[in-house]
Amino acid sequence: MDLGLKGKCAVVTGANRGIGLAVAEVLAAEGAALALVARDVEALAAAAESLGRHGTKVVAVPTDTTDDAAVAAMAERVKAEFGAADVLVNCAAPASSGVRTPLDELRDEDLRLEIETKVLGYLRCARALAPGMRERGWGRIVNVSGLNARLASSTFGSIRNVAVAAMTKNLADELGPQGIAVTVVHPGYTVTERTPEKFAEIAAARGISVAELENSIAAGVSIGRLVTAAEVADVVAFLASPRSVAINGDAIAAGGGVPGQIYY
Repeated sequence: MDLGLKGKCAVVTGANRGIGLAVAEVLAAEGAALALVARDVEALAAAAESLGRHGTKVVAVPTDTTDDAAVAAMAERVKAEFGAADVLVNCAAPASSGVRTPLDELRDEDLRLEIETKVLGYLRCARALAPGMRERGWGRIVNVSGLNARLASSTFGSIRNVAVAAMTKNLADELGPQGIAVTVVHPGYTVTERTPEKFAEIAAARGISVAELENSIAAGVSIGRLVTAAEVADVVAFLASPRSVAINGDAIAAGGGVPGQIYY
């Protein structure tokens, strides 16, 4: 299927690693030009160099999405390089710890960081880039959140992800009539380059082996294994394309399925 992304400009935040990098890879392979956004200058430059092999224009735009001025400058750079963004994929966010934090250990400053980065950061980028989409009469905004929005396994993880889903629906209703669809994708545990290290930390915190952790997580996935970042990226790429016109404001789970749960 031709997704119709050739020649589109896509801005991907958190594009230096994990799901963000995987999304950028798929979009570049589909022929989209890319503005890669993240704070790690060196990793971002390496990602841009690697993605250039697809033959599309790739520009690294180091940006801290918690900073209003930095996001505004990013939007100006995108305008100068591409005219406007057609697609925004928001991925820049702190990784979930995967471990429940007891109430008496929850710190206000940790939640502020979560909200500042994942909720307000996503909102800043949408606010900065939506005007260009509005002028063109078409656009896609995909917010990568997480299945903690549907689980009570991490207090702050649930709060931030539910907030992203609520923001998504509000933006979808406002921008939909202007040709801009906004959706949210909820990955579950996803295999990335950081998975071995992360699983070792979680297993140690729970006092179990990594193998036991992997088996317990896989048992909670309908397909019997963890989904990879590349597989999540395929879902995001479809939602970022003109082919996804029938979907707006909805949350799409991309974690391989949760046994026994019915969402309707």
